[in-house]
Amino acid sequence: MTRTTLKVGLIQQSNTEDISKNISKLEANIADCAKQGAELIVLQELHNSLYFCQTEDVDLFDLAEPIPGPSTEKYSEIAEKHGIVLVTSLFEKRASGIYHNTAVVFDKDGSMAGKYRKMHIPDDPGFYEKFYFTPGDLGFQPIQTSIGKLGVLVCWDQWYPEAARLMAMTGADLLIYPTAIGWDPRDDEAEKERQRNAWITIQRSHAVANGVPVISVNRIGHEADPSRLSEGIKFWGNSFACGPQGEFLAQASTSEEQNLVVSIDLNRSEDVRRIWPFFRDRRIDSYQEITKRFLDN
Repeated sequence: MTRTTLKVGLIQQSNTEDISKNISKLEANIADCAKQGAELIVLQELHNSLYFCQTEDVDLFDLAEPIPGPSTEKYSEIAEKHGIVLVTSLFEKRASGIYHNTAVVFDKDGSMAGKYRKMHIPDDPGFYEKFYFTPGDLGFQPIQTSIGKLGVLVCWDQWYPEAARLMAMTGADLLIYPTAIGWDPRDDEAEKERQRNAWITIQRSHAVANGVPVISVNRIGHEADPSRLSEGIKFWGNSFACGPQGEFLAQASTSEEQNLVVSIDLNRSEDVRRIWPFFRDRRIDSYQEITKRFLDN
C-alpha cells in the first residue's frame, strides 16, 4: 500500500492584550512550521486575543467580527503565502445578538475551505461561554481540503464521543481540536493532574474508537481574571498529536510556548480499521435511546 504522510504543525503560544502582537507572533510561528515542511497548521482556540470568557462583559462583543472579515482576509493571505492548509479559531459576529465560536479552514491557495461553529458551549466559573456564543448550527460535517477531509471541532466538543463519531462517520481523515483549557491555580496538584490526564485520555479515546489521528492544540500561560474574583486561568498547554490507536506522535510542554511539527501516516487508519473494525460491529439497531437527554429508571 502506498503510504501517505502528512506533516502537521501545532502552534502552542501565550497571548497578551495586544491583538496585533498576538497575530504577529502567530504569523512568525506559522512561517516556522511551514519552513519545517508542515502542510497543515493548527492554531489554538480564540487565538487572536486573551481568553475573554473569564467574565461576562457586554463590551467584549466588540472583539467579534464577521466572516468573511479582517481576520479571514489576514489568515487567507498567510495560508496562500506559505502554501498551507490553516485551521483558525475566531469570534464570529453573525448578526446583532448572534455570535459564534467559529473555526475557519483555509486551503493552500488561500480560499476558505469551510467553517465549523462550536456546538457544545460550556458555562463554568472562568469559562462563561454561554454568555458569548450561540451554539453552532452547521452540524458535524468534515471540511474538504486539498490534503483531505478535516473533522474540525472546538475545545468543549472534545469531551463528547458523539461529536467525534459523527465526524468520523462522515469521512473525516483526522480529528482536530483547537483548545483553550487550563487550571484554576487554587486547585491542588493532584486535582490539576487528574484534570489534565482526563483531557488527554478522552481525546486519545476518540482516536481509538474511530480509528483516526487526533490533533489537539491548547494555549499556554497564565491569564488574569479581569474581574479579580478569581486567580485567573493557568492554561496547561500539552498540545499533542496521536495516531489511530491513541499512540502519541508528539507532545508539547505544559509550561512553554512551542511549535511542534509531526508526520502523520494517514493510511494507518485503513490498517487499524481492518484489525479493529468497530464501525462494522456497531449495533445501530439498538442505539435509539442515545438521542435522549437521560434515561430515567
